[in-house]
Amino acid sequence: MVKPKKERKVLYPPRFYFFKPAGVPSSKLESVNLTVDEYEAIRLADIENLNHLESAKSMEISRPTFTRLLDSAHKKIGSAIVNGYAISIEGGSFVFVNNAYRCRKCGYEWDLKIDKEKKDLKNEENCPSCREYDVENMEEMLKNHNPGYRHGRGGRPWRRRF
Repeated sequence: MVKPKKERKVLYPPRFYFFKPAGVPSSKLESVNLTVDEYEAIRLADIENLNHLESAKSMEISRPTFTRLLDSAHKKIGSAIVNGYAISIEGGSFVFVNNAYRCRKCGYEWDLKIDKEKKDLKNEENCPSCREYDVENMEEMLKNHNPGYRHGRGGRPWRRRF
């Protein structure tokens, strides 16, 4: 039996989930999937300039595991840049330290400390901007690979899955 992956700690969900080369329709692009934990490894090592040991402690994983995550992320991003692939960020084995929520009506995003007791946010929280109750939990959206999630302007999906 395969040992399940340990959930890696991620500070916040990514604000953007899809990147593509300019001037090329999404329908003609191949895509590379960067997991949320790989995204966090890039953020810690390349943006925050933490060494591998500090980054690994932040994510509560071993240093060799962190190094493998970072190498995998660099290869995927490099391949996407060189070959002109789109990059989508979703999936992986992670849990957010602080989560973000998005209003489905007005698009406003805000951060909250995660309360694991509150699984159904819709009935207990509303949008601080428009007071609407139709709120999306970003952790659940990224973990569930929601194929109906829409990116970009006009609500057009960037990729269809069947």
